[in-house]
Amino acid sequence: MHIEGFKVFSDLCDTGSFSRAAEASGITQSAVSQQILAVEKRFGVPLIDRSKRRFTLTPEGEVYLEACRDILNRYESLGTRFRVARGELGGKLRVASVISIALHNLPPLLKQFRKTHPGVEVTVDYRKAEEVYDAIKDGRADLGLVAYPRARPGLRAITCWQERLVLVMPPGHPLCGKRPVGLPQLEGQRYVGLTPDIPTRRYLDKILRRAGVKVHLVAELENIETVKAALEAEQAVSIIPETSVRQEIKQGILTSREIDADRMWRPMGAITRRPIPEKAALMEFLSLLAPRAKALISPL
Repeated sequence: MHIEGFKVFSDLCDTGSFSRAAEASGITQSAVSQQILAVEKRFGVPLIDRSKRRFTLTPEGEVYLEACRDILNRYESLGTRFRVARGELGGKLRVASVISIALHNLPPLLKQFRKTHPGVEVTVDYRKAEEVYDAIKDGRADLGLVAYPRARPGLRAITCWQERLVLVMPPGHPLCGKRPVGLPQLEGQRYVGLTPDIPTRRYLDKILRRAGVKVHLVAELENIETVKAALEAEQAVSIIPETSVRQEIKQGILTSREIDADRMWRPMGAITRRPIPEKAALMEFLSLLAPRAKALISPL
């Protein structure tokens, strides 16, 4: 069994296509099928559910896919590990992050990491939360950064820090002079929210529902940056992380108030595959987050 065989199976699962997997490895579709049949014969288990029209893995196939990716990660990390043995660190680190973290929390970490490890090529992919989880699961990213991190099958979640959630509004809004603002004061207020599929929106909906407060939702937007831009036009309020609005407050574009309520914090954290791949650049970057880590959401 050669390393190429593990890559072929991984490519097949990523694409769901025998032809594309064959093309990626420069072999024929027949050769792809023969490699899979050889593994199934060796271990006496089916890897693909051939009773279904769409490409589907059996439970054994899921196990084999995880093993293939683990082996490939270890193999691909050898060059980096050799450099580490020589006192160097190189290779690539692929980060998938929600926009708010990528714009407001990630830059100082990247600056520090790149200064310490100039040989590592770090790329950042701006994604919605669900897309971050998918990128880690599919092996398209090494590290994910999300709000309200949650463990999932095959994925590990680590809460690294928390951000205060504050009420934000344009200058001159009637709530500007009230400090802090209680949740009942938001009743009927014009409100700009995130779309319902975003974890922060789901959390805030739960907080407002428990308080018996109904806001007047005037817009639902996909990220915090567009929420901020809409507040002045709509003469509305929103609840967003304090760190994401510091620049606008400094410039006088927006103003913020603390909220007199419990649990007005947004946990932020990292998502990795489980077990965490043995990739030196990934471990080094996680070490930057570790001093802030408060809890491991899932075991290894």
